[in-house]
Amino acid sequence: MTSRYSKTRPQELNDLQYKQVYPEKFENYRKSYLLKKETLNINYPTFNDVLGFDYEIHVWGVGDRYYKLASRYYGDPTYWWVIAWFNKKPTESHIEVGDFIRVPLPLNQVLVTLGY
Repeated sequence: MTSRYSKTRPQELNDLQYKQVYPEKFENYRKSYLLKKETLNINYPTFNDVLGFDYEIHVWGVGDRYYKLASRYYGDPTYWWVIAWFNKKPTESHIEVGDFIRVPLPLNQVLVTLGY
């Protein structure tokens, strides 16, 4: 399974402000720092990238979720982020009922374009 975080590096969080906001994280584990994944900078597809893909149009309805679409079209709900990336809408809160969502196909071609 490919994770969207697979190419990110861990970062140490040991600044005083973070320790004050989340003291339980440090007290419970007796650590002087926490590791977190670096923030991922996503490059959205260009107009030419979009033209290079086939896609299915889905009309967003009540109860729709990215993971449900990924399961239906890709057979794997963990690729929900591909649909979010392609539509430049990182979460479902960026979509309204009735919006048109493009589901890029085939998945392998999309992953190769993304470098996975």
